[in-house]
Amino acid sequence: MTRRGATLGFVSEEKIRLGGMALANGVLVHGPTAWACAVRTDDGELKVVARRKRFSGASVESPLLRGPARLADALSIVPQIRSALPEARLPFQRKGVLATMLVSAVAVRIVRTSRLGPAAQELMSGLLSVAPAALALRGADVAAYHGAEHISIGTYEHGERAQREHERCGSHLIGPLLATTALGNTLASHAPAHMRTAARLGAQFAAVAASTEIFGWMVRNPDKRLARALAKPGHELQHRVATAEPTPAQIEVAEAALAACLELERS
Repeated sequence: MTRRGATLGFVSEEKIRLGGMALANGVLVHGPTAWACAVRTDDGELKVVARRKRFSGASVESPLLRGPARLADALSIVPQIRSALPEARLPFQRKGVLATMLVSAVAVRIVRTSRLGPAAQELMSGLLSVAPAALALRGADVAAYHGAEHISIGTYEHGERAQREHERCGSHLIGPLLATTALGNTLASHAPAHMRTAARLGAQFAAVAASTEIFGWMVRNPDKRLARALAKPGHELQHRVATAEPTPAQIEVAEAALAACLELERS
């Protein structure tokens, strides 16, 4: 049985798993093997670029590796966007965000040398590390394009007009990632001094892997009480901070990125 996207005007028999990212002036949509980015330039022109991925983490199935592989997959697209679409403005390019990143790094260093216990140090450091990302998403245009990204992808997936909050948004990773990172780094802090750096790197890798598996379980079991509880903070973050209601013009940008990505995935 086929389903028609309510605002996209195409028919699809099989839904392709998609992800995305909001920019300050557009939207990135990516699938298993391709990505597309659409932006609205300063003079109002809609520009779209679509490319095959140079690296795809979709085929990695190992529970230990698939989380880090999919994170690397998403990050590897950023330099391609910068090269193929110079007009794209990434959310972390804003001066305020860059300043917050610097302040956050200094604050984390102070916390790690304080008299707080290891667990408290790691939890506080994790919260401080999230600050630049939260500030990046608070920008009015970024939040609106984030909402447009969720609406376009959600509408495609569910066959009807979606809300601006999405069940697979990366905001749902924040809680599990903070908890697993704090636990891993606390354990790493007890390693011998000459092994501590390697132990922290291993803890970070394990935290990403564990958080991704927790997130995947949440997506597969949305009706379970624990899954709903774990998803609640991410939903509230999306609703109150990270997304805003987009304009029709911003929806048009998101849908252009979605259509271009799907066309390349199906070709």
